[in-house]
Amino acid sequence: MVGHEEVVPSMNLLLITLAGALGCVVRYLGEYALRRRHPTIRPWATVGANAVGCGIAGWAAYRLNSSLDVHVHAIVLTGFCGGLTTFSSAFAIPALLAKEHHWRYSASVVIATPVLCGAFFAAGAALGH
Repeated sequence: MVGHEEVVPSMNLLLITLAGALGCVVRYLGEYALRRRHPTIRPWATVGANAVGCGIAGWAAYRLNSSLDVHVHAIVLTGFCGGLTTFSSAFAIPALLAKEHHWRYSASVVIATPVLCGAFFAAGAALGH
């Protein structure tokens, strides 16, 4: 028989995995919707997903801090926000833009991403307080 201590981490892993998949799907659908309406090579949907993910992370970091919320905290931050945000793409895409001589767009993404993400994290944290 499996002890209670072994079941909780397994269930947590499953829930984190499912939340990560959900975050990934939300990011894809957001990018799909944006590109359908505004076809562009510019990665504003990625910047938006990262900013929203940081806002949720800011809220979760301050709101989900009791001992009962430890598992939910991991599910929201590691799972959903981890699936939703994509900082590897956020900085790979500007490199591709620069390679194609789109210097202004590349620089704007590199500057906008941390500024927006920091602002959204602070806003989420303020909402969580």
